[in-house]
Amino acid sequence: MRYSVPLCGLLASIALASDVHDLKKDTFKGFIEEHDLVLAEFFAPWCGHCKALAPEYETAATTLKEKDIPLVKVDCTEESDLCQEYGVEGYPTLKVFRGTEVISPYTGQRKADAIISYMTKQALPAVSDITKETIEEFKTADKVVLVAYFAADDKASNETFTSVANGLRDNYLFGATNDSTLAKAEGVEQPGLVLYKSFDDGKDVFTEKFDKEAIESFAKVASTPLVGEVGPETYSDYIAAGIPLAYIFAETQEERDELAKELKPLAVKHKGAINFATIDAKAFGQHAGNLNLEVGKFPAFAIQKTDKNQKFPYAQDKKITEKDIGQFVDDFVAGKVDPSIKSEPIPETQEGPVTVVVAKNYDELVINNDKDVLLEFYAPWCGHCKALAPKYEELAALYGSDELSKLVTVAKVDATANDVPDEIQGFPTIKLFPAGKKDSPIDYSGARTVEDLAQFIKENGSHKAEAAIAPEPQTPADDDLPEQAAAASDKASESASEAAEKATDTVKSAASAATEAVKSAAGGDDGDDIHDEL
Repeated sequence: MRYSVPLCGLLASIALASDVHDLKKDTFKGFIEEHDLVLAEFFAPWCGHCKALAPEYETAATTLKEKDIPLVKVDCTEESDLCQEYGVEGYPTLKVFRGTEVISPYTGQRKADAIISYMTKQALPAVSDITKETIEEFKTADKVVLVAYFAADDKASNETFTSVANGLRDNYLFGATNDSTLAKAEGVEQPGLVLYKSFDDGKDVFTEKFDKEAIESFAKVASTPLVGEVGPETYSDYIAAGIPLAYIFAETQEERDELAKELKPLAVKHKGAINFATIDAKAFGQHAGNLNLEVGKFPAFAIQKTDKNQKFPYAQDKKITEKDIGQFVDDFVAGKVDPSIKSEPIPETQEGPVTVVVAKNYDELVINNDKDVLLEFYAPWCGHCKALAPKYEELAALYGSDELSKLVTVAKVDATANDVPDEIQGFPTIKLFPAGKKDSPIDYSGARTVEDLAQFIKENGSHKAEAAIAPEPQTPADDDLPEQAAAASDKASESASEAAEKATDTVKSAASAATEAVKSAAGGDDGDDIHDEL
């Protein structure tokens, strides 16, 4: 079949039609002012994560257009002043606009369904009024919905529920009704609360005292699938849940479904105490190594204590059955299973000014002493860690005297080869463990220079130790102008490098060993911008 040139052009224009508004500096503010609620993406065309977001963002825009919630995008390589005005430091950055003055960061996941759900919640009041005409539709308006049933004169319950809703409105939809007949139909007494969900049994009824903390805890537990799935979009939520996570590794969807069904009774038994989730072993199999499992030997099972980053792998030569895993989980809960500790050998001697820490001497060198300990968590493949190394050696040498070495230790640990108590979010991560306050380490976020790191130790360490730093040599007077120009250029380059570090080295430690596998699986060509986001 042949098409005329005009018709081909029409078809091409239809194919290229987008529901995402492409805005410039001269159109941005006017558009924002014309709409009550807008989601804006600030991006760069070369950004790998922006490319991955694009189809999801487009799909969400098409759906949300029907709800009069526009999605817009701004190319920061063309509109740098506009992006700078709104504090854009990395790509993609998503912000929710309610006019030009009320702006908040988008904190949802970068999938179409998540964007639609998040923005739908933003368009509604914190608590929607529910009637008999709207309740059935509201129950299924989102994946998770909470509806409170209380009397019109019950101000205390109303205020409590509204307080919860205001704090969690980004996570769930909240509704309330004073209609006692609706409460009776749901089998709850006033004040009552029901969480409706599109998975598991469809709903959970709140049975505790109607107070804020109890409701928040109930929402967190009831909204988590009995056997969920660990992936880039859910990993951070599981880690933030604060309870152990049981991983079920399998390579095919069919096998994951079978194992989820097999172990579901255990998830029911330990609901609220342990989260259970499957994980795609083909896509994220390298993550098994972070749990001290043998990579490639699947299916596999392991439990992680997320608060202490302790790993409890199940023997991979045993079958995964409800009975055997049930006994393993029961023993874990009873404290009968020792954590598996991955550690390099303790160095026979400490060579060089930087103290080498491994898992087996971590407590001795970092925690159980009276020194201020500056510790770098690094990965051998990390380019920024390699760039820091000579500066870090120079820093450590400043505390090499008999006097200062009794007060300060500058140390490093390979966080990919040693289990450490902290869940490290990126490399390099630098923390100061002050003497007498080891349970409250201080994250370092300044420039990675010898001077700034030494000042950080002095200001935040318990001993206030001050190292003597040699002054920079003075340049000849007749070279002042050229040197100043070069310094300005170097400073700009350093600043850009610092920004790039934040954008490209934010690699979750639990998935650090999986980086190369994910690059290969994704087929990406964006270098450091592609990494396992577990």
